[in-house]
Amino acid sequence: MPGGLSASNHRNREDSWFKSLFVRKVDPRKDAHSHLLTKNEESNLYKIQFHNVKPECLDAYNQLCEETLPSIHNDKYYPCELVGTWNTWYGEQDQAVHMWRYRGGYPALTEVMSKLRQNKEFMKYREERGKMLLSRRNQLLLEFSFWNEPIPRKGPNIYELRSYQLRPGTMIEWGNYWARAIGYRQHNSEAVGGFFSQIGNLYMVHHLWAYKDLEAREATRNAAWQHEGWDEVVYYTVPLIQHMDSRIMIPMKASPLQ
Repeated sequence: MPGGLSASNHRNREDSWFKSLFVRKVDPRKDAHSHLLTKNEESNLYKIQFHNVKPECLDAYNQLCEETLPSIHNDKYYPCELVGTWNTWYGEQDQAVHMWRYRGGYPALTEVMSKLRQNKEFMKYREERGKMLLSRRNQLLLEFSFWNEPIPRKGPNIYELRSYQLRPGTMIEWGNYWARAIGYRQHNSEAVGGFFSQIGNLYMVHHLWAYKDLEAREATRNAAWQHEGWDEVVYYTVPLIQHMDSRIMIPMKASPLQ
């Protein structure tokens, strides 16, 4: 083989190897992210609602919710469950957060919405609620396969909702790291649920935690750093985040999560 051709091939191999150091290789997948990250095809669908309430109406709003939401939760006619309902303590003020679970996915959601439109008491609740709100938004979520399913718990507890806006295309990476990380954060039963958005703000992740108080929260979070591997999870997941937010929330009287 001529020396010039051999040298050229050698340089091409070196260039290829050098470029490979800077090219991130991602295995092509034909599965939707939701199929890879959630429990199964019939996983629960969740809806989270954020209601910003007029400050002078907050007490009346809470009372209205406590009179209406449990009746839907307890009525088997509606295939949905109230997971939790809270007021934000630290974070956005004068805010209520509600989370619903629909066993049966989108068909259950559609059924509930259709039936509620025929419910005169609920429509009256919506009308009264609308007079008290400054703004509202919601998201539809699926639950991560490696998190606990949120179930009712006794209180008193405070809850932290940590919300992460991820860079597009990084949800699988996030799931891979947190599938290991959740094991470091279950020693005090603080892990309540983990979710990712399907409709609303996309590439959004919500982690829901429970603590006895703010001091317990600080101690529990500090203790995680004593577990080998937690620092690695933080190191590799922080670059995936575009924005993050934390709410400390207090359960309403009607909340199954107390």
